[in-house]
Amino acid sequence: MRFNDAAVGFVFILIAAAMIAMTFSFPAFPGQQYGPSLFPRIIGAGIIGCSALLIVRGFREHAAGGRWLQREDWTGVPRRVASFALMLGAMAFYVVASEPLGFIPCAFLIQLVLFLWFGVRPVTAVVVAVVVTGLVHWFFSSLMRVPLPRGVLDSVL
Repeated sequence: MRFNDAAVGFVFILIAAAMIAMTFSFPAFPGQQYGPSLFPRIIGAGIIGCSALLIVRGFREHAAGGRWLQREDWTGVPRRVASFALMLGAMAFYVVASEPLGFIPCAFLIQLVLFLWFGVRPVTAVVVAVVVTGLVHWFFSSLMRVPLPRGVLDSVL
């Protein structure tokens, strides 16, 4: 399915406005004219500007005979719909399971299931899932200093 650009633009304006509204609760840095709210507000303003352009384009498209909602060809193919649902399920699984299980088991399981679903040979899927999970964990935890959930591996890490 494809939504008209005006509908998508409107949703993004709501999201950006909520993001900007949340920045008003951010604390100020003493002695500085700007604080942690500056960059989210700049990004929010950019999203609102781009969304306004989407809305204009969407109304022009609708005036020229376009629909508000158009069904795409892939929605008639059950395997593609299942693939789409599996991707959404993988994201939901990570949100729910990452704290209790940890980043490493969740990332590995998600990649392994997706690789196998999309036809990668099992040995290749396991090797790539292990390597990519290790690289992503190293990049975010060591280089970027992002605290990833440790979960069941807390005593090991």
